Amino acid sequence: MIPTQRFALNRILAPRLGLQEFMDVAQDLGISKIELRNDLPGIGIIDSYTPKEVRTFCNERGVSIISINAIQKFNLGPMRKTALEELKRLIDLAKEIDCSALVLCPNNDPTDSRKPAQIRKETIEALHSMGPLFQSANIIGLVEPLGFQISSLSSAQEALDMIRSSEFFCYRVLLDTFHHYLGPDTLEDLGTGIPPKEIGLVHISGVEDPILKENLRDEHRVFPTPTDRLNSKAQVQRLVEKGYTGNVSFEPFSSRVQTLPLETLKQKIRESIQYLIR
Repeated sequence: MIPTQRFALNRILAPRLGLQEFMDVAQDLGISKIELRNDLPGIGIIDSYTPKEVRTFCNERGVSIISINAIQKFNLGPMRKTALEELKRLIDLAKEIDCSALVLCPNNDPTDSRKPAQIRKETIEALHSMGPLFQSANIIGLVEPLGFQISSLSSAQEALDMIRSSEFFCYRVLLDTFHHYLGPDTLEDLGTGIPPKEIGLVHISGVEDPILKENLRDEHRVFPTPTDRLNSKAQVQRLVEKGYTGNVSFEPFSSRVQTLPLETLKQKIRESIQYLIR
């Protein structure tokens, strides 16, 4: 069973809402943790607010910001300088708004022609170069494997191995139930090859569309329900049974979720929580 106080909301599920409105949704649902994003069209990470105003909003609602998502292509060599510059900016913002972690996403591009050995080398080098920045800021770097076939890092076990090889202790794996389903790791790997203590956050969503696994995309990600093809509930339950004590954040990307009327959206979240905690 997942304790309700460990649920969080990723802002991707309601990008049309302003930051204060999004926080209000979390508060109405009894959820005290949210994730921000740097990829929402037309708005900034904290909208047009100042960091001081954001801290005030959080304090008023009893909400904390657990991550900013994400630095893209972090493990692509030619992007290293750009990624480091963006990391510095995000770390500065994270410190100002009391955010505890930043997400790192690997290159996910069909034109990536690197061999596995080069990908491993550039990933470890990226983690090593970013490590001092994370460490000095006391902020966690969440490395998120993407399970798509074109992804340069699809396995959480491989991500964990590269994290260990970086020789920095400021990193954790971000386990996404959608990407875990698509990637090479198995349900049995959760808690064994991927120890819960080295997982910093879990993203959860569900898929109900009856299409081929290899054709699944972010647009198919909705809330977990009893008809979820990803078996997200079983994934998280196994982690909890093996000792995972971190947060579980809802991250459905589908426009079918994003365009729901507000009260319907809140009801869908309530129903999904009830399904997951039973």
